Amino acid sequence: MLAAFTFNTAENLPIGLLELISGSLGVSLSAVGLLVTGYGVTVAVSSLPLAHAMRAVPRRHVLTGLLAALVVSSLVAALATSYSLLLVARLLTALAQALFWAVMGPVAVGLFAPEVRGRVVGALSVAGSLALVLGVPAGTWLGQQSDWQVPVAVLAGLGSISLVTIAALLPTSRPEEERAAYGTRPDVRRFGTVLAAGALSATGAFTGYTYIVKLLGDVSGFSASTVSALFVAFGVACLAGVSITGVFLDRFPQAALTMAVATQAVGMLGLYAAGTQPVAAVVFLVLIGGALGPVFMTTQNAMLHCAPGRTDIALAANSGLYNAGIAAGAAFGGLILPLADVRVTFLAGGLLTVGASAVLLGGRLLRCGPEPAE
Repeated sequence: MLAAFTFNTAENLPIGLLELISGSLGVSLSAVGLLVTGYGVTVAVSSLPLAHAMRAVPRRHVLTGLLAALVVSSLVAALATSYSLLLVARLLTALAQALFWAVMGPVAVGLFAPEVRGRVVGALSVAGSLALVLGVPAGTWLGQQSDWQVPVAVLAGLGSISLVTIAALLPTSRPEEERAAYGTRPDVRRFGTVLAAGALSATGAFTGYTYIVKLLGDVSGFSASTVSALFVAFGVACLAGVSITGVFLDRFPQAALTMAVATQAVGMLGLYAAGTQPVAAVVFLVLIGGALGPVFMTTQNAMLHCAPGRTDIALAANSGLYNAGIAAGAAFGGLILPLADVRVTFLAGGLLTVGASAVLLGGRLLRCGPEPAE
């Protein structure tokens, strides 16, 4: 959980330190923004190849190596005096995170009985969500009080704690012999359905959410300070969503995924239809926040059940496609924005999310064989 928190904080921290990094290194804000975009693209394209390349290495060795990479890259980033060196450090962290999400799930759930694995996935997702609610705001505040390098260096310290703990306590075993190395109910059709729905959902979410500041300011009429407070509310909703969903994930795995995607669709389309009304805008923003974390969490959980082969490969495929969806959504919204009102990005995103719901429904109607316990 600490490692998940640290990786997610590392991924998003430049958003809060945007102006500090820009002023310190003498680069534009858009260049600093590429530190986040490049990170996501790296995770998207490298998750599956890295998982395949490391499929035979004991997970304890893989995780200690990934956390060592996190520590080293965070220290290099904290000491960077040029944009190019900071970018290289960020890409190294992204490579480590790409494989971390594929390996972490099977290792963690394999330590527990199958009937509580959904709660384990939920706990890991709560830790990841805390990065947005606690990690990034705390890192931003610390950077403003000192310098942007300080919170980056703190990440190296947090990574070191996880590294020492896993190196000392996690058993060493062959990956294929671990208890969660293979899906509990392999199903190629379900596997493809979840991958497609997750990618569509991510594309839909970030087609609009990438431009949420513009909508809340220009359409809903909120001040800059209120928008900042709404981001906190969004993060809290995300944390609440994964916490609540995690409780029911073992009993209702398919319903949890369907509900999360449907809730996201309602939130996106609601912001398009009623974004001009401040109260309605807050309600629908909270709905999106409450769904965004659970969508990824429930797709990851599904991989542990329906993976037709190794679960780490399935998780890598899911993470890679989800991150590709994020990048595609941001680009799609960027194409729409010059041509139409910002609300149209939420209409497009909502329709894509409805498409994800249709994929899930169609997959369920066509699915043969017994349903998992709900």
